[in-house]
Amino acid sequence: MPEVNPDAVLQFVDVTVRRGAKALIESVTWTVEEDERWAVLGPNGAGKSTLLNVAAAQLHPTAGQAYVFGERLGRVDVFELRPRIGLVSSAIADRIPAGERVIDVVVSAGYSVLGRWREAYGRTDVRRAGQLLHRWGVGDLRQRLYGTLSDGERKRVQIARALMTDPELLLLDEPAAGMDLGGREDLLRRLSRLAEDPDAPASVMVTHHVEELPPGTTHVLLLRDGGVVAAGLARSVLTAENLSGAFDVGLEVERRGGRWYARAS
Repeated sequence: MPEVNPDAVLQFVDVTVRRGAKALIESVTWTVEEDERWAVLGPNGAGKSTLLNVAAAQLHPTAGQAYVFGERLGRVDVFELRPRIGLVSSAIADRIPAGERVIDVVVSAGYSVLGRWREAYGRTDVRRAGQLLHRWGVGDLRQRLYGTLSDGERKRVQIARALMTDPELLLLDEPAAGMDLGGREDLLRRLSRLAEDPDAPASVMVTHHVEELPPGTTHVLLLRDGGVVAAGLARSVLTAENLSGAFDVGLEVERRGGRWYARAS
C-alpha cells in the first residue's frame, strides 16, 4: 500500500465505488500535489464524474481510502473540507435559481449557499465577485438573470463562483461542454492562464476530448470501465497506444503549440 502523503491535495489508495454489483470506479490509486494541473480523460461510463465526486468530498468510497487535504473521508467532517474546494459540475448548475442575478450567484459562494436570501454582502465580497466575472469574460452580465444566459456564459459564471472562496483545489466537470468553437477557445485560453498562475489552486478537469485540454495541463489520468489505464505526466500518458486502448478505437495523437489533438488512424 502506498505511504499516505499528508501534504498531498488528493490521495486515493485502491478506491472503489460500487452501486449494487456494478463498480463505477475500481481500485483507483492516484495522487494530486498542490502545484499540479490534472485532466481526467475517458469515454462515457469510464467513471470520471464519480471520481470527481469523491475528490469533492461529495461521495465516500465503498472500499479503499480517499484523502482530501490529508484528511481521510469517513473520518472527517466533510463540511470542513468542502469550503476549501471549488467545484463546477452539472449537479450544482442545476440547483442555481434561474431568477438569481449573476453577481449574486458568485458572491453567495462565500456563504456556501445557492440562491441569495437575506445575507448581507460587504463591498469587498461584491468587488471580488465582479473581478472574477470580468476575469472570465462575463463582467458585463453581472446584473443579468442567470436563467437568461447561454450555456457557455453559465459555465463561466460557475467557474467565477467556484473561485470566489479562493479554494485550494478546483474541480471542473466538462467545463467546455455545450460551447461553440469560439466560446470553447476563449475559455481554454482563460483556463490556460489560470493553469500557468503559480498562485492558482491545484486543479482537476474532466473531459472526453484531448482538444479541450488547456495548455498548462501537467498531468493526465486516463480511465476506462472504472479503472486506470495510465496516469502521470501528460506527455507520457497521451500516447496513441494509451488513448486507443482507453477509447477502443485506433487513434493518432499529436501536440502542437501546447495543445493536444487526436484523430482516427
